[in-house]
Amino acid sequence: QVQLVESGGGLVQAGDSLRLSCAASGRTFRNYYMGWFRQAPGKEREFVATMDLKWSGSTNYANSVKGRFTISKDNAKNTVYLQMNNLKPEDTAVYYCAADSSGTILSGVGRDWFTWGQGTQVTVSS
Repeated sequence: QVQLVESGGGLVQAGDSLRLSCAASGRTFRNYYMGWFRQAPGKEREFVATMDLKWSGSTNYANSVKGRFTISKDNAKNTVYLQMNNLKPEDTAVYYCAADSSGTILSGVGRDWFTWGQGTQVTVSS
């Protein structure tokens, strides 16, 4: 089983950038499909981005972040990143990374049986 630890969240102003990190330990994360999700207060968890680490390296983004956010990886560090540019107040949420060995995550669906990190808070002020 892989373990995930997110970092990099913080308080920024609209238009700023942040880079979130998701460090994996345990099993090599190249056997997984990875994703970033977020949850704002009073709202349901929503898909942000996914990456196929196991096969193609293909990525997928929610329409709300397309062109502003980029998911990437560093195999040597067993780490997946989420570069967030031109942040908006509506991006405020707790951001979670998730690992899925089945590929379900690539559809943008989050399931409780994925391996989840503890989350990192991102707050964007206007």
